[in-house]
Amino acid sequence: MEHVPPPAEELARLDRELAELDARRAQLLTRRAWLLAALRPPAPTAAPGWNPSAWGAPPPGRPGAPAQPWGYVPKQPSAPRSAQNVLLALGGLLLAVAAVAFTLVSWGSMGIGGRSAVLAAVTLGALIAPAVLLRRGLAATAEALAALALVLTLLDVYAVHAVAAPDTDGLGFTAVASAVLAALWTAYGLALGKLRLPLPVAVVLAQWPLLFWAWAAGAPALVVGWALLATAVLDGVIALWGKGPGVRVTACVGGSAMGFSALMVGLALSTTASGPLGAAGPGALLLAAAAAALAGAWRAPKGFARTGGVVAGLAAVAAVGGVPAAALSDGWRVLAYLLGGLALAGVVRAGLPRDAARGVLAASGVVVAGALVWALPSLAAVLLGPVTLLSDVWAGPPEGFRAALGSTLPWSELAAAPVVLALVAGLLGSAYRWWPSVVRIAPPLGAREETPKPDAASSAAGTPGAAWTAPPGAGAPWYTVAGAGARRRPSGAALRGAAGAGALALGWGALLLAGVVLDVPYAVAVAGETALVGGLLALAVRGAGSGRGASAVPVTALVGAVSGAVSVGLLSLASEGAAYAVFGALAVLFAGAAVRVGAEVPRAVFAVASVVWGTVLTGFAGRSLDLDPHEAAPLVLLVPALTVLLGARLRRNPVALPVELTGALGALVAVGLAVSDAPFLALVLALCGVLAAGAAVRPERRPVAGYLAAALFVLATWVRLAASEVSFPEAYTLPVTVPALVVGMLRRRRDPQASSWTAYGPGLAATLLPSLAVAWTDTDWLRPLLLGVAALVITLLGARHRLQALLVLGGVVLALDGLHELAPYVAQVAGALPRWLPPALAGLLLLVVGATYEQRLRDARRLKDALGRMR
Repeated sequence: MEHVPPPAEELARLDRELAELDARRAQLLTRRAWLLAALRPPAPTAAPGWNPSAWGAPPPGRPGAPAQPWGYVPKQPSAPRSAQNVLLALGGLLLAVAAVAFTLVSWGSMGIGGRSAVLAAVTLGALIAPAVLLRRGLAATAEALAALALVLTLLDVYAVHAVAAPDTDGLGFTAVASAVLAALWTAYGLALGKLRLPLPVAVVLAQWPLLFWAWAAGAPALVVGWALLATAVLDGVIALWGKGPGVRVTACVGGSAMGFSALMVGLALSTTASGPLGAAGPGALLLAAAAAALAGAWRAPKGFARTGGVVAGLAAVAAVGGVPAAALSDGWRVLAYLLGGLALAGVVRAGLPRDAARGVLAASGVVVAGALVWALPSLAAVLLGPVTLLSDVWAGPPEGFRAALGSTLPWSELAAAPVVLALVAGLLGSAYRWWPSVVRIAPPLGAREETPKPDAASSAAGTPGAAWTAPPGAGAPWYTVAGAGARRRPSGAALRGAAGAGALALGWGALLLAGVVLDVPYAVAVAGETALVGGLLALAVRGAGSGRGASAVPVTALVGAVSGAVSVGLLSLASEGAAYAVFGALAVLFAGAAVRVGAEVPRAVFAVASVVWGTVLTGFAGRSLDLDPHEAAPLVLLVPALTVLLGARLRRNPVALPVELTGALGALVAVGLAVSDAPFLALVLALCGVLAAGAAVRPERRPVAGYLAAALFVLATWVRLAASEVSFPEAYTLPVTVPALVVGMLRRRRDPQASSWTAYGPGLAATLLPSLAVAWTDTDWLRPLLLGVAALVITLLGARHRLQALLVLGGVVLALDGLHELAPYVAQVAGALPRWLPPALAGLLLLVVGATYEQRLRDARRLKDALGRMR
């Protein structure tokens, strides 16, 4: 119950709490006053002619005005710039429409002089007006008229071509016109530096002269590529040294588009060249593009420098690798590009800026990754190809390795795949072996980037990017800039482990692919793959037992060993002798690895794999003996029996449980094989029960294995009875009842306070209830008699030993069995009596019960109490 204090005590408690709240409120008010004083320092002494309002100080004589921080400048009402821009845009648009209509409609009705005068006057006026407007401070109006002048100059060019030079080639005229307009607008934009439109327009117009000139001259694709590249270089120069962000952004976008187009032209020509000489020209174009990208990356900011490095590296690989690739067959061209990509790693000693060097190295990684992507599908075909042998086990050894895979890949065109994997594996292996030297070679590439410290002035002015720091000893304040520290990068040990793991995996794949490319004999392929599995196991055992933990190399070796074992196991299914040799060797190798390895997880994996290979061997034995699946099921139980014995030897070793569970799966396989034949199924279930009982001898396995053994024995008995066509329910229930009663007796002996329902209820119900159900439909007298005698004995034992379960179950079954026996006679008597007698007897019975209701109620309570006192 909740304690309610007396009123006086509760009042004193409330007074104390209110006093604490008042003290806390006083502290907070004091702190607030100090903060307000800190935010509102006293104004300095005003010098003659000094106007405080110019610096944001509140005007005097305004008591209660909100305090403003030092340097606060109130916002002045701004002019409606949006409305002004809308009006200017509409005006410029209407003037442009009028100019277009005049040029297209009224142009033909005027003479040459009139036309020239109109063109010169309108264009010259549109070009001069922005200069006058800028002097008067009307910048927005000047921008609108500059846009109109742009449209007019374009119309002038169109008009000149349509009237003065109609026979001139359109592409050539467009090239010359775009060059002239680009120069004109460049000079105009430089002269009127306050206008933002002319210079970006000049950059856009400068994109077309060289391209249209090459197009008009009917130049080959290589010349078009050079024109695109020259335009991209010009854009890069403008992007680096141009005036204003608009010019630089426009040049960057144009240079990216033109440079990408030039690279695509060079790459297409290089890959389709008929020979090295034909690939030399596109290679020169690609090399020039690489040099231009690298030069831009040398001076570009961080993100652009890395992008330029990537582009330069990829273009250089395409240029250098394209020449020898043109002389090679299709299956070997990837090797030329891979060598070029690997050569890019030498950029770490080239003295390039860090960001550009990182971009080049990223390009090298992209080339290597592309070569691996090209080679890995063939490796997957080698590992997964033997799955097709499951449909025809032991059909006979094929002629060669390729025939055993059943793959339709063009292996002659994949001859370079093992060389590609071997080269990359060698590079990664060298890095893993001489990692300290690698770290010494390229220290700048892994250097952390430091955040520049702002000076006092920039910090006071709130310069973006200034780093705020807390005073010494203080925690990180709320205004600490997130991400000010250096980014976390993988440690050197992790990178070295990744290199070693990649070298191991790719080297293993290279050896497998070499066997397929060479189409070695089937026996050599099986022996070679088994030897590779043994080598991987040795590496996994050595790495896991070296005390360095689960590093990448031993984990990769473990995964490769298991994968290779599955692959070579499937490959061996073509021949009976090869299957026995391979799975026997695998079982021995994995068992030896489980014994030698020191770490628990690898040991469990090796032990489980060894059990699996042993189970497969027992299945092979049944097939070799020409046994049916159900006849071979007992042989499969040999390995589960060994796992039970091994578990008893290992006791509480962490490996024991995985081994025993794997053996239990093997026993489940044996049960599945015997399902088609009931007698063998009963035998297999009984043998599984024996194995479970053997495991239940150990205390740590008893809670699960004990119940499993009992269930298996009962199930085996039932299957055997069903196979013998036994239909008596007692034959099925008594094998359950007897052990259950024995267990209940042992339970009651150990715990006399245990309930009789828990100890004897399940066992008795398992036999009495099914027998009672059958007895009610049985026309013979023997089963009801035996059931009644058994129920009577059980009832007397329950009354003698005061066991509630025995008394209730026995009494209920005895009563129902007796009612079944009396039912025919009751029916005969009921048929012979007059119809008025049953209602009269029922009424008399109700009268008697009603007259003695209190006594009957007391009798029922005494019976309930007597039953309740029983166990």
